[in-house]
Amino acid sequence: MGMNKNTVLAYATWIMILVGLGMIALGAFKYDEVAGYGFAAVGIGFFAIAWVFNALKGRV
Repeated sequence: MGMNKNTVLAYATWIMILVGLGMIALGAFKYDEVAGYGFAAVGIGFFAIAWVFNALKGRV
């Protein structure tokens, strides 16, 4: 299986989505203090970066 740039970006997008979901889940279920808001904000940031990776597919 050849790994071209689009395949690498697709894998990076899925990894970023999974990590973002994990961070949001940590913020929602594990941390009840202010740290939970930080974890959720970082998770949303991971979603934003994954969106950029997805938008770059086919253009790089």
